[in-house]
Amino acid sequence: MALSLQVIYPIEDGTRFDHAYYANTHMPLVGEHMGAHIDKVLVTKGLAGGPDQPPATYAIATMVFADKAAMDAAMAKAGPVMADIPNFTDTRPQILIGEVIG
Repeated sequence: MALSLQVIYPIEDGTRFDHAYYANTHMPLVGEHMGAHIDKVLVTKGLAGGPDQPPATYAIATMVFADKAAMDAAMAKAGPVMADIPNFTDTRPQILIGEVIG
């Protein structure tokens, strides 16, 4: 069963998020350390929360894994990726792990 791991970066008062660093440095780190175990990656930059509404999130990264073993293997290699988070944001990421159903 395929699983997804979503990392959601909420916009909160007083927080920052460097989209250029995230795209050009952080996501390549994800590929370098975890990529061998990831089937697909999608990163979405928040633009709006609906018509005439500001976004609630800076970005959402979605990684799809073939199964739990692949996700566990990727997470075992995630140390450098996790350590890099303060370099581009000071918001507290939220995590959603789920079964891919569609």
